[in-house]
Amino acid sequence: MFKKLFSFLFLACALAAVQAQPYPAKPIRLIVPFPPGGGTDILSRLVANKLTEVSKWTVIPDNRGGAGGTIGIAEAARAAPSGYEMVMGQKDNMVVAPWLYKNLSYDPIKDLVAVAHVAYTPVVIVTSVNSRFKTLADVVAAAKAAPDQITYGSPGNGTTIHLAGEIFNTAAGIKLRHIPYKGSNPAMMDVLAGNVDLMVSSLPSAIGQIKAGKLRTLAVTSARRSTSLPDVPTVAELGYKDFDVSTWYGLFMPAGTPKETVAVVNAEVNKLLGTADMKVAINAQGAETQNMTSEQFSTLLKTDYQKWKGIVQASGATVE
Repeated sequence: MFKKLFSFLFLACALAAVQAQPYPAKPIRLIVPFPPGGGTDILSRLVANKLTEVSKWTVIPDNRGGAGGTIGIAEAARAAPSGYEMVMGQKDNMVVAPWLYKNLSYDPIKDLVAVAHVAYTPVVIVTSVNSRFKTLADVVAAAKAAPDQITYGSPGNGTTIHLAGEIFNTAAGIKLRHIPYKGSNPAMMDVLAGNVDLMVSSLPSAIGQIKAGKLRTLAVTSARRSTSLPDVPTVAELGYKDFDVSTWYGLFMPAGTPKETVAVVNAEVNKLLGTADMKVAINAQGAETQNMTSEQFSTLLKTDYQKWKGIVQASGATVE
């Protein structure tokens, strides 16, 4: 009997010791729902590296790309709410995809909790520097002369970027042909090679090639010009009134994750975002930091979720 009692007390003490350890007590897996090289991957690794460097946490990026980011998000939604699984989500797979995909396996509002907003970025319309298209007007003229012949690549069906192209089709009264890829990097390689005419891209995915002089930026799709590309006009400035498509990135954890854990991660990420080094690093990728509480980020998620329902339905776009 004494042996059983001793074993019970030993296990209870061991459990209490584990529970008393400050969070995080072990490595955190950060699911990156796109392949390496794209905007989501770049920002995810920046956050992971900075948390590891500055906060002394161990954050391990894990790429789980495919289906416009929905495969990685679904994996995060199924994960145990332990605080050691999180995902870098964005507007694409959190508020657009649910209205595009008929059989999505997760509900972004019910199955995940908004932890920390990381960055905001405009979307850009780019082409190879060797392309015949010098302006957005050139693209519109060519598309009107040859409907469904001018192609644009995107990082996948169901992304904000895919929808930006479809919305522009409607606004300009043209038909560009969409070519979906499994992430931004393969789409970028094809536009550089001239295999597709254009690419609609998040700015972090394209900024390196733009700065290298290999891509020509025709327009940004946000309501205001990008601070990273101040000389590039918005689509709205070019005659398409009220055109505004942008995206955001943020960290999410499975629903049921302890509120205390969410608060710790939010505070630590916001502390990082407030440093000059992090602001410079994120701005260098064409994005802008934007601190929010978990509650503010959750409100943004829910507001955009309802807003994009109407946008997707108006576009007529669907993904099987």
